[in-house]
Amino acid sequence: MSEEHYLELSESPVTFEHASSVNNVFFDEANKQVFAVRSGGATGVVVKGPEDKSSVAFRMEDRGEVKCIKFSLGNKILAVQRTSKSVDFLNFIPDFPHTEFSQECKTKNASVLGFCWTNWNEVVFITDQGIEYYQVFPDRRSLKLLKSQNINVNWFQYCPEPCVILLSSTVQGNVLQPLSFRNGTMSKMSKFEIELPVVPKPAKLSLSERDVAMATIYGQLYVMYLKHHSRSANSPSAEVVLYHLPRDGQCKKAHVLKLNTTGKFALNVVDNLIVVHHQSSQTSLIFDINLKEPDCAVTHQPVLPARSIAPCRIPLSGPSVPPLPCQLYSSSWSVFQPDIIISASEGFLWYLEVRLPPTVNLLQDKGKLMDFLLRRRDCKMVILSVCQNILEAADRGSLPVVATVFDKLNQVYKEYLEAEQSYSQAMESGASRGNAAQKRPIRTQAVIDQSDMYTHVLSTFSEKKDVCHKFTIAVLMEYIRSLNQSQITVQHYLYELVIKTLVQHELFYMLHQFLQYHVLSDSKPLACLLLSLESTYPPAHQLSLDMLKRLSTANDEIVEVLLSKQQVLSALRFIRSVGGHDNVSARKFLDAALQTEDEMLFFTVFRSFQQRNQRLRGSPVFNLGEHCEEHVAHFQKLFGEQALMKAASS
Repeated sequence: MSEEHYLELSESPVTFEHASSVNNVFFDEANKQVFAVRSGGATGVVVKGPEDKSSVAFRMEDRGEVKCIKFSLGNKILAVQRTSKSVDFLNFIPDFPHTEFSQECKTKNASVLGFCWTNWNEVVFITDQGIEYYQVFPDRRSLKLLKSQNINVNWFQYCPEPCVILLSSTVQGNVLQPLSFRNGTMSKMSKFEIELPVVPKPAKLSLSERDVAMATIYGQLYVMYLKHHSRSANSPSAEVVLYHLPRDGQCKKAHVLKLNTTGKFALNVVDNLIVVHHQSSQTSLIFDINLKEPDCAVTHQPVLPARSIAPCRIPLSGPSVPPLPCQLYSSSWSVFQPDIIISASEGFLWYLEVRLPPTVNLLQDKGKLMDFLLRRRDCKMVILSVCQNILEAADRGSLPVVATVFDKLNQVYKEYLEAEQSYSQAMESGASRGNAAQKRPIRTQAVIDQSDMYTHVLSTFSEKKDVCHKFTIAVLMEYIRSLNQSQITVQHYLYELVIKTLVQHELFYMLHQFLQYHVLSDSKPLACLLLSLESTYPPAHQLSLDMLKRLSTANDEIVEVLLSKQQVLSALRFIRSVGGHDNVSARKFLDAALQTEDEMLFFTVFRSFQQRNQRLRGSPVFNLGEHCEEHVAHFQKLFGEQALMKAASS
């Protein structure tokens, strides 16, 4: 597959019996189901959904040509429209009557344009004279009218996710009335008017159903209008106009997508990207409404150059039959929202998918590329590979680009950490009990944390031999700067990577400066790392001790470090200075003194603890629990019984 194709059809399409003189094909956008109806259903109806378990096969009586057929949610009730006056229903609930029942539209002289299931037992009839909203009682095989609304309707569209029906009214058809359905209630949303490029005289239906689509993009509902300009217009190229449709408030024209060409178009929405297919050039364009153009928040150019959907092959029945190339952008294709393409003549349903790797080389502006990738679903490994590539191709002059990329990544990382913290605080305070609004934040692939960057990018980059070590240090420090700027606590392994890189290239003066000016934050792991560097860089020992002292919570570690270096008196003086002398283990200090083989040092330490015993307990004798018997015996052996008693009494 070419690295230029950023769109592809799903590898395993849903297959169904293709449309023919005896087989009619229908698609239900709510359940994403294809219905193949043979001979009006008498010789079988096969329903194929996005998952194998949603496939259903049954027969029904042939009562005339089927105009529309849809299951309610969960395949509980089947609805079939055969005439312009009524809709028939059939129960698929176990133990319920399995005989058809029918409902005529209530409005006299009205014709049913279609119907939509808004719940498993709620259905809406759309007629040319308005809306009829019913509740279905499968056990009683009857329907109850919940609400109706009179309005002249040319055509309608249904967006199942927010449960909104869009009605086209007035003579020209460009006044649109959205209706929202939720929990058995119908609400009118704000009516709005689509601006037509040319107003016809005399007035006639000018806004076609095929030029309008509804979709949820970045969590907001939009009406997308394909605006074709007349050839005599100043701007002959077509555009897609997006009207934002809030649940409350006025509908507003929000975005204009410039197509820069004319012809026949179709729309999909994939991963919050608007995909515009252009049939004559057999290419597609993608737009991201959250990528703002400079100085213009409304008008958008395509994010990437136009490209064809990646070539694909159609599997044929039989193991010995080779797959055939699929005819892309075929006139027999039907495009449905958000991401479905159906070829009824061939019997295939595909999901349109975005491939991110090819976009990397097509979008040169790395800041814009990062903005684009961070909003995509499967972006993590692509983003990390982009970071690797940027660093490998970079030099000192490109550090601002590296900084921009780090800042964009850490902004998303910070927002996630803040959301997590807010959620945790709410859980601890109990404020969110019974409050569904407080949901645990979802960690998307766009959250690139320090561990990801360390493992996949920075640790491998720091080991590269062909990169100037000063640039390597600059990159590492740039990432740390970006974390600090976003107020994210830097993990010690990043500091360790900086120190190891500095030591590896013998940049000790720089290491000293970084520590002296606290560019590298104090931590116990970092202090221990400095200790381990003493043989390579002797001042590291004192730098480590200074760091541990600044931490003030590392007294035990300082004592351990000094004792390991056989600096027993220094350890003793330190523990006295921080007021911890009364609680330390005498045996630990006596062991360390013993290992030095310095008899006078052992004498001094032993005497010090005898004095402590006298002060605390009124006796110089060590308790049995202190396990110092061997040290007492050693002292006696070195200096005699008399010296032991003298030391005790003094």
